[in-house]
Amino acid sequence: MKLALVLGLCCLALAWAKPSTYTDKYDNVNVDEVLESDRLLKGYVECLMERSRCPPDAKTLKETLPDALENECKKCTAKQKTNADKVVRHLVNKRPELWKELASKYDPQDQYQQRYKDKIDAVKET
Repeated sequence: MKLALVLGLCCLALAWAKPSTYTDKYDNVNVDEVLESDRLLKGYVECLMERSRCPPDAKTLKETLPDALENECKKCTAKQKTNADKVVRHLVNKRPELWKELASKYDPQDQYQQRYKDKIDAVKET
């Protein structure tokens, strides 16, 4: 009985410890400014591609991106979802070479591009 109680408390503690959303610590990063600056955008891409050191916000992005892709951004805050949409729209339409480069690393089997095809097609400018 005591063992069951201890195990139950451990499970409860683990459930509480697991955050339901990613940290919102960097939600106030000005994504528009990053997208408009070749220097800033390149810094993020270089970090995500593991070719340079990452500032703290980019490091967090790099750590959470695989999970966000796999789980359809279920743990993203509303602001993170809005920012993700902005980034996808910008990369698909204005920087397709960066989009392809990032896709080659984070989606080498093309599974996410297939899963999110409708969303990607919806943001493409014709």
